[in-house]
Amino acid sequence: MNRVKEQKSESKAQTAAPRSSRGAARELHPLEDFTAYVQEYARQRPETVALACIGVGFVLGWKLKLW
Repeated sequence: MNRVKEQKSESKAQTAAPRSSRGAARELHPLEDFTAYVQEYARQRPETVALACIGVGFVLGWKLKLW
């Protein structure tokens, strides 16, 4: 839990930096940021993620049936 708070405080410090300066500009990594967010969400709410996966699997199985 403390690690999450430390990461939040670090991310706040990084976003507080001015984006116009070249040395302090943070590069964007949308795919990495999204996967990190999804992993953290799955750790916090595993039941919700499991139900979402079951729902997506059900819909895909229903729509992609072979017969």
